Amino acid sequence: MSLPLTETDVDLLLSRLGALRGEVGKVIVGQHETVEHLLVGLLAGGHCLLEGVPGLAKTLMVRTLADAMHLSFKRVQFTPDLMPSDIVGTEILEEDHGTGRRVFRFQKGPVFAHLLLADEINRSPPKTQAALLEAMQERSVTYAGETYPLPRPFFVLATQNPIEQEGTYPLPEAQLDRFLLHLRIDYPSADEELAVLEATTGESQAHAQPVIGAEEVLVAQSLVRQVHVSRALLAWAVALVRATRPAESHESRIRELVDWGAGPRAGQALALAAKGRALLAGRLSVTLDDLRALARPVLRHRVLVGFRGQADGVTTDSLVAHLLATLPDPASPLA
Repeated sequence: MSLPLTETDVDLLLSRLGALRGEVGKVIVGQHETVEHLLVGLLAGGHCLLEGVPGLAKTLMVRTLADAMHLSFKRVQFTPDLMPSDIVGTEILEEDHGTGRRVFRFQKGPVFAHLLLADEINRSPPKTQAALLEAMQERSVTYAGETYPLPRPFFVLATQNPIEQEGTYPLPEAQLDRFLLHLRIDYPSADEELAVLEATTGESQAHAQPVIGAEEVLVAQSLVRQVHVSRALLAWAVALVRATRPAESHESRIRELVDWGAGPRAGQALALAAKGRALLAGRLSVTLDDLRALARPVLRHRVLVGFRGQADGVTTDSLVAHLLATLPDPASPLA
């Protein structure tokens, strides 16, 4: 499937995306919004951070997504003693059997995969977490002065436990900003939990089958860039992002409770994610609902609530909800 796409190509691609969602749904019970947001991140070419207490199938969700695609997949379990070289790779000394000389050869680490699962990423100290910074931003790794490109497409899907739990390290703000979406996973409903027990305690269990490959993912990402978003909606997204900054916001709650707000990358993330959501729904134009639906996962890790707000139990989600309720709608959202 090559560009430019015909209408038939677009229809085929959309059907493959629907099949991808269906394959993930065969294994993951409930969590429809989280699965949708993971697929949005995939289409937008961004990384996702999943947060939730242990046992909510965060790792299973990522593994299932990998199983449903023809992509190379690696998993790194982050622990306090994990070293940066355990992620990006290291040089090893080898003997050339032809000449007898010893030479250094770079042995690539698990980051050299289409899909990297960074499991419990906040179990490792900042030095190790920072090993992913270049890979996430530049899609390359530099070692001993040599730059090695990563496979395309490349995604980091990281899981983390709530920061209040013992043995966790807060992710640096610079790394948090490199995640397109920050997804929070809650406990399932009673009916969903019953369905989980029925599906996982019997003799057979469901498995996802691969339905989409690397080339189709790259084409889908290119198509996302072509999804239309009006200037009025872009202006609304900019107004929302700027309203999170204490120095610029007209909301007293933001000025009093927030230490600093989201930067320009948040607006880029919101626009791209909204385009991905529109394409996933079979539309080639973004609506205001797309932007609203993704405001929380885009902004919740980019706005820092100050000490006073934390003491009062204020969360970023509640502040974003307040802004969504007070920010005027664009005059002509479909223009």
